[in-house]
Amino acid sequence: MKAPRILKLYPVLLLASATLAACGLLEYSPNQTHVPAAERHLTAQNVARLAQQPKTSNDTVRFVFIGDSQRFYDEAEELVASVNQQPNIDFVVVAGDISDFGLVREMRWVHHRLQRLRVPYLTVIGNHDQVGNGRLIYQQVFGPLNYTFTYAGTRFIFLDTNSREYGFNGRVPDVGWLRQQLADTAGTRRQVVVCHVPPLDADFDSTLTSSYARLLRQSPQLTLHLAGHVHRYTAGQPFHDGVPYLTTYSFAKHRYLVLSVWGQRNFHLETVAYGAALPHS
Repeated sequence: MKAPRILKLYPVLLLASATLAACGLLEYSPNQTHVPAAERHLTAQNVARLAQQPKTSNDTVRFVFIGDSQRFYDEAEELVASVNQQPNIDFVVVAGDISDFGLVREMRWVHHRLQRLRVPYLTVIGNHDQVGNGRLIYQQVFGPLNYTFTYAGTRFIFLDTNSREYGFNGRVPDVGWLRQQLADTAGTRRQVVVCHVPPLDADFDSTLTSSYARLLRQSPQLTLHLAGHVHRYTAGQPFHDGVPYLTTYSFAKHRYLVLSVWGQRNFHLETVAYGAALPHS
C-alpha cells in the first residue's frame, strides 16, 4: 500500500531538486567553488560601472570605506540603506573579510545585498576569505588579489597583505608589484593604497614591514593607506614619516567612514552611524 505513494512522490522530489539546482540554491558541499556566471568577476564589473560615471566638474573622489562583513547580513542591508541616502558617493570600498569561512555562499550572500547599492563597490581580500578554498572562490567571485584602477585622477591600489595565510613566506604582500604600481603616475595626481591587514599587525609579515613602509614614504603621490582587519577606526602615522594610515569599522559596529580625496594629497573623513548605532530618542 505504501509503495505506490512513494512512487507518486518520487517525480515530485526529482522536479523540486531540479528546480533548486537550476536556481543555484542546491548546495552539494559547503566547500564547493561553483559560482553562477552572472556573479563572477565582480571587481571588473564594478570598475566598468565606475568608468561609466566619469567626473566632469571637479577631481574630488568621495567614497565609503568599511571592512569585515563576516556574517553580518542584516547589517549589510542597513548599510546599503544608509549609503544610498548619502549624497555624491562615487563607490564603496570593503576592506576584506567579506566571508567568515571562505565559503562561496557567504560571498554570494554579501554580494546579493551589496548589489542593491546605487554605486559600485570594490573589495580587497581578507584573511578569512582565504580559509579552505576561499582564495580560489574569491578570485572567481571578485577577481585578482592585487589590482589597480584610476578614477578622477586618483589611482587606487588594492593588494593582498594577509601574510599569515601564506606562512610568512616573504612574498605577501608583493612589495615588488606594489613598487611598480606606485611608480606608474601617468595621468594621476594622488594614490590610495587599500589592503586588509595593516603593516604593524601580527598577521603582516614583519620581515617586509620596513621595506613596505619605506616604499610608501618615498611615493610622492601617496595620500592614504587604508586597511581593515581590526574592526575599529584608527588613524595615525605609525612610522612617523608623514604617511596617514587608517583602519575602519567592521559591519558589526554599524558605522562607516566617508572619505574625500582631492588636489595634491588632500583628504577629509567623516564617520556615519546607521541602524543599531543611531542614537535612540
